[in-house]
Amino acid sequence: MSKPQYAILRFAKYKGPEITNIEAHNERTKEKYASNPDIDTNRSHLNFHLVEPKGRYRTEAESQIKKAGCRTRSDSVRLVEALVTATPDFFQGKKKAEIKVFFQEALAFIQQNQNPKTIISAAVHMDEKTPHMHLSFVPLTADGRLSAKEIVGNKKKLTEWQDKFWEHMVKKFPDLERGESASQTGRNHIPPRVFKEMTRLTKQKAKLEELLAGIGAFNAKSRAAEIAALLDKYIPAVEQMHSTMKKYQVAFTETTVENKKLKQENAQLEQSLEKATQESTLKQLADAKLRRDYADAVAVLDRLPKEVLDVYARGGHGRKERPIEQDL
Repeated sequence: MSKPQYAILRFAKYKGPEITNIEAHNERTKEKYASNPDIDTNRSHLNFHLVEPKGRYRTEAESQIKKAGCRTRSDSVRLVEALVTATPDFFQGKKKAEIKVFFQEALAFIQQNQNPKTIISAAVHMDEKTPHMHLSFVPLTADGRLSAKEIVGNKKKLTEWQDKFWEHMVKKFPDLERGESASQTGRNHIPPRVFKEMTRLTKQKAKLEELLAGIGAFNAKSRAAEIAALLDKYIPAVEQMHSTMKKYQVAFTETTVENKKLKQENAQLEQSLEKATQESTLKQLADAKLRRDYADAVAVLDRLPKEVLDVYARGGHGRKERPIEQDL
């Protein structure tokens, strides 16, 4: 099973002199980076800009702030930097053009939520371990005030940014998950990846059922060996799905309760519910089906004949006992 792939968006706020250091890192103005051994200068030619800086970061920030008529103090935040990336597995095997599309989509998202004119630079680094983008903007609000606090300031606002970022990116990259755990955010989204994995598990289950249906006195030995080989993949897959489902337990618990209310036919659904409600209802039904499919996958194991279990145990396949819980 593939590992989860997370979309990542983080913010940092800068007030004054440190802006020069941020610029030096983002724009790769140094010849050597002793303080950052992850930078491979032999690959720095692969870096690229989605927004080219017109001049020095600090100069451009002060210019925009002055033009907006904002007063500043020594501790005023003059620059906000958004770091955009994803878990390394997401970029694995992707060409530079495909990686560029990811960051272009992320830039489009930020431009929808922050005045594009305030963006000073968007530099993509390909010369470190994982591709990432440093996007720097002046924290000017829609009505022209300098307020990093209002734009990215508190925990609630940051959570809103994370939610909207994931919702935007997942439309084009459906395997991406939100960058924070469900327990922290209360999110009950189940990523498309999980449904794909359940589809594969269901196909394995069908093959297992087919082998079990054909087992008899004359072919028990050969069929048992074939089943044991299949169980080598099937049991770990079931266990992994169990762990995944526990992670999204909140969504499944809600679905179990709410599913009792969702017994209308599809035709009736289309007539009586608004589009958004339809989508919500159909999602809940899909989640419930995922749970039923998992229960079916476990139930097949309970139907294994003794001779199959004996062959599986003797062959040293997996573990002799099957510690799969069913108390989700």
